[in-house]
Amino acid sequence: MKFNGIDFDTYFKNYPDANGYFGKYGGAYVSDDLKKAMEEITEAYFTICKSRRFIDELRRIRREFQGRPTPISHLERLSSKYGNVQLYAKREDLNHTGAHKLNHCMGEVLLAKYMGKKKVIAETGAGQHGVAMATAAAYFGMECDIYMGSVDIKKQAPNVARMKILGANVVEVTHGLATLKEAVDSAFEAYAKDYKNCIYCIGSVVGPHPFPMMVRDFQSVVGIEAREQFIDMTGELPDAIVACVGGGSNAAGFFSGFLNDPVAIHGVEPLGRGAKLGDHAASLSYGTEGIMHGFNSIMLKDENGEPAPVYSVASGLDYPSSGPEHAFLHDLGRVTYGVADDEETIDAFFDLSRMEGIIPAIESAHAVAYALKLAKEMGRGSILINLSGRGDKDMDYVIENYGIR
Repeated sequence: MKFNGIDFDTYFKNYPDANGYFGKYGGAYVSDDLKKAMEEITEAYFTICKSRRFIDELRRIRREFQGRPTPISHLERLSSKYGNVQLYAKREDLNHTGAHKLNHCMGEVLLAKYMGKKKVIAETGAGQHGVAMATAAAYFGMECDIYMGSVDIKKQAPNVARMKILGANVVEVTHGLATLKEAVDSAFEAYAKDYKNCIYCIGSVVGPHPFPMMVRDFQSVVGIEAREQFIDMTGELPDAIVACVGGGSNAAGFFSGFLNDPVAIHGVEPLGRGAKLGDHAASLSYGTEGIMHGFNSIMLKDENGEPAPVYSVASGLDYPSSGPEHAFLHDLGRVTYGVADDEETIDAFFDLSRMEGIIPAIESAHAVAYALKLAKEMGRGSILINLSGRGDKDMDYVIENYGIR
């Protein structure tokens, strides 16, 4: 399929290019020392990603340890409440550790072992990437440092406890807004000091090349499975697919399975409290081109052109930029990026819980909220939602701040 001059039959061979660019977005804007480290990672990845032993080992891990493939559930009662459109969910909440994050964490730590690294470093917002990285490190017997903002540590206490039980060292980040951006800043600083002995396993499709590509590739299992399962379940493709987008790892993997199909693709950003700068984290909807954390993309900026303060009820989405591939697909028009605000998201959180017996992560509830609005607009057809994580980590926060609806 061709779309605006891009041939999606060969898309994954051409994007990113050899320098890590999706069109004008991407690249590796890092120091010379870190550039060498990125080149080392790139070379190692391209070597082992074609290795039968690596592929077989990763497939075995997914099957025997992660519990893949995760199923698709037909949300029949929720569908009936909102009209004639049939809603389905790809259940990444049933992946081991409760979210999609383990898909790339196992791949990244397996790569680190291949490279002879002694320690893995990671950042986390909602805590799901931190838990997944701590799990992968425990599985492979590696040291693990997780950087997390103090605000998120308070919001995500259950996940902090899980990381510590799994043996990870949770490093509290207190400067700035003390959320996801600051956690990334601190993880980069630590990595720059010891890149020869460790690897920074970035938690989304952001950062310098090759991480946007690598994380997408490891997450593509979600889209591949979902496409095959949906056709097997219904005999056809979905009319639309929906996923939440912060940095964008769950969406990038999910979308990859459908980019070459006549399927409407929707990414959902957090509108938070509203469209005023500082009240949301919808970078693709309200941002402009800019460089941060080693990559060029679309970002939210303050009056000085620096990354702006952001907010979201979902700790995993409060990041002032998005992955370079998302910026590329946004400009191309292949993916439509919309928003869901806090109130819509919390309503969807309770709707899915009460009507289907599935408590979603607040991040995933953004996708559910948008899908419900989309269902009303469509009137008929089918929507497949990527339910990227479960809501165990969010229950105390939701009850304390929103009560039981």
